[in-house]
Amino acid sequence: MATSKTQQKAVQKYVSTHYDRIVLTMPAGQRDIIKARADQLGQSVNAYINRLISEDLERSRTNDAP
Repeated sequence: MATSKTQQKAVQKYVSTHYDRIVLTMPAGQRDIIKARADQLGQSVNAYINRLISEDLERSRTNDAP
């Protein structure tokens, strides 16, 4: 079933008010490596990157590491 333009606008509005976006630039080929690893773990690239960042931030809070 196709999504109506009204539904698309509602989703875009929700995303823009509940999420922040970060543009990430990396060397050519790195995205494919990251995607392959995320696939191995059964995660999306977004979920994989978010998990890695969250784990690092948690470690830095508990270890007072820079």
